[in-house]
Amino acid sequence: MIINTGMRTDIPAFYPEWLMNRIRAGFVLVRNPYRPDIITRYELNTDLVDCIAFCTKNPEPMLRYLDDLKMYHQYWFVTITPYGRETEPNTPPKKQVMQNFIRLSEAVGINCIGWRYDPIFIDNTYTIDRHITDFEKMCRTLSGYTNVCVISFIDLYEKVRRNFPQAKAVTQQERITIAKAFARIGRQYDITIKACAEGTELAKYGVDCSGCMTQQTLEKAIGSNLRIPKRKSQRPECSCILGTDIGAYDSCGHLCRYCYANYNHEKVTYNMKIHDPTSPLLVGQLKKDAAIHQAKQESWTDDQLKLF
Repeated sequence: MIINTGMRTDIPAFYPEWLMNRIRAGFVLVRNPYRPDIITRYELNTDLVDCIAFCTKNPEPMLRYLDDLKMYHQYWFVTITPYGRETEPNTPPKKQVMQNFIRLSEAVGINCIGWRYDPIFIDNTYTIDRHITDFEKMCRTLSGYTNVCVISFIDLYEKVRRNFPQAKAVTQQERITIAKAFARIGRQYDITIKACAEGTELAKYGVDCSGCMTQQTLEKAIGSNLRIPKRKSQRPECSCILGTDIGAYDSCGHLCRYCYANYNHEKVTYNMKIHDPTSPLLVGQLKKDAAIHQAKQESWTDDQLKLF
């Protein structure tokens, strides 16, 4: 099975000590985000966990723990965009993130790390030309340290509209213009451009629309074939293997205005305040009368079919 850490929050950036405590303890408890009274226990045994997937805007706090993570196969997505503090208030400077991306790539290997340049939105500051220029500069820095860059365009969910009211949908022609330019630049730097949940309309412009965290991506990262059971995706347009997420909504301190995972700043502040690195739950403490359900877990690795 796949343990995912990045669909609901940024664990490497804000909760690395907690994660390492859970790994040492050998299990983690996760609240159902829609039924908080339902708590599931997942074993973090390497016989069951085929890969831990990370998605972060700041990998630096986790770098000191990489030796302790070597027992697990890993796949990392690091998000690096051109946006400033007006949009991403608490992300580190982009040059710093890129240098930490390089350090991470050197540690885990180029097949185990991808770059995310998303979500893409367009306004008077971040014009199409600005995106293309900044993307090329980032490709120049990250070339040789990743083979893939995932892009997507802003989705105007209810949470996004509330926290980022001036955001506008990206038109079809704007998507095509950016996709064509990014695909051309990507070829120059040996970086494949993949689209995340954007359908197939960009495929004819050189974008890989097969998905970002696909079975092939994970198999290449862990060096083994996977026998993945069929399951419903969170979104019909998504073909990724998302696995089980151990994070919690409303707990990411980056406070990016386009974020779908935070309801409001006050709730995030409260949840971060009650976080305890020694708790089996990411947010808050376990009540004595809590009902805990043991997850059904199995390895998906096919040891008889090695890719490498």
